[in-house]
Amino acid sequence: MAITFGPQEWADALKQAIDASQAYKEAAKKWEGDMYIIIDPDSAYSHRHIVYLDLWHGECREARVVEDEGEKDPKYRVFGPFTNMKKILDKEVDPVRSMMTGKISVKGDMVQIMRMPRAAVELVNCMTAFETEFPQ
Repeated sequence: MAITFGPQEWADALKQAIDASQAYKEAAKKWEGDMYIIIDPDSAYSHRHIVYLDLWHGECREARVVEDEGEKDPKYRVFGPFTNMKKILDKEVDPVRSMMTGKISVKGDMVQIMRMPRAAVELVNCMTAFETEFPQ
């Protein structure tokens, strides 16, 4: 059964996938930092979504949808237009390469991110561990 992208149900499914992933736990065992994943609208999708993830040493302590970007002050912000983010979720493009080429943007400690590219790949794998349906 597909889970609709956007509502809290999707963030809950992501948290469960992260917590169940041994590959993520191993890749992110030294990761320290919470983040926003921000999906901006574009010509293919008219909604803006913000998912907050509190990631710490391979675990997800919290995952939730937020309405106001000012609600939290995460260490990282990963953002980009829907079309580019969906290509990452569909595994058409590599998340680290997308950051390096400017298809998606990252604000935060780039040194930490570049030291642990496998953690980013495994996080995307967690996002694709369940079927996502995108509303029109």
